[in-house]
Amino acid sequence: MPCRHAFVALLLINFCTAAFAQPPQIPSNELSAAVHIADSYIAQPNIAYVTAQNYRAKLDIYRPAKDTASPVVIYIHGGGWVNGTKEDVVMETLPFMAMGFAVINVEYRLARISPAPAAVEDCLCVLHWVGRHAKEYNLDLDKVIVAGSSAGGHLALTTAVIPTSAGFEAECANDDDYKGGAGLWPNYRARVAAVINWFGITGVAELLHGPNTKAYAVTWLGSQANREELAKQMSPLTYVRAGLPPILTIHGDRDPYVPYSQAMRFHEALTKAGVKNQLLTIHDKGHGDFNSAENLRVWMTIQDFLQSVGITPLPQ
Repeated sequence: MPCRHAFVALLLINFCTAAFAQPPQIPSNELSAAVHIADSYIAQPNIAYVTAQNYRAKLDIYRPAKDTASPVVIYIHGGGWVNGTKEDVVMETLPFMAMGFAVINVEYRLARISPAPAAVEDCLCVLHWVGRHAKEYNLDLDKVIVAGSSAGGHLALTTAVIPTSAGFEAECANDDDYKGGAGLWPNYRARVAAVINWFGITGVAELLHGPNTKAYAVTWLGSQANREELAKQMSPLTYVRAGLPPILTIHGDRDPYVPYSQAMRFHEALTKAGVKNQLLTIHDKGHGDFNSAENLRVWMTIQDFLQSVGITPLPQ
């Protein structure tokens, strides 16, 4: 049989096999979780939370349709501070919803809109927005988690560890003055109760020169005269001290984009400072290229970690 005819025959065989084969059955527990999210969650997209340099940064909220306040995850996308959108990572937030958490999915100014420290400033302003709107959206201010991967992991950490005194929150200070007609906007930023950091950068300056130079970091800092000092001011490692919220870090030990050594150094510094933290190492894996079994292990660790610090989801 000519190769062309053999190829057509093979396609027909595959088509017929697929047409008459029994479709795979989704496990009832997985199907139940998916149906629960679809039936019980409210989606409210593209809510502006801050305007800076004529750019309106927006967030999406996915929250349980319940009268009781929900624990909430502020989720920050990655992309080296130069790429990515909040829409890219919606599926990554589903396990949090399956556990009963509200999710705030955040966009921020990328390097092409504004170089560093704009992304850090925007994400800190999300905490102010949550503090002002918690009552309106039934968010539990005692259970605010910040999470993200790669550059999003870095921003999750900076959002949790940089104090107001560092001066990165000036762009949203004016919004705090407005209390609203019903008094729904108290003048304070939400307190972070825990951080879930997927392979986030903890030492920005290390990526600007030397063997670990990364083009994305160089682009984000640009040609600013004070970029070395700014890099230090935006590095989570700079702010390690007693009293920080619990931090879980997940990192592959063969990561080519964010050195695994940064995760180890950060873990050691947190432990020395007495901060509750955990480093989950995914052996022989790179920048988030985990398989299904490894991802399940990650999510079981996240659930156990949050429960160990008193952050439990709503009853399902």
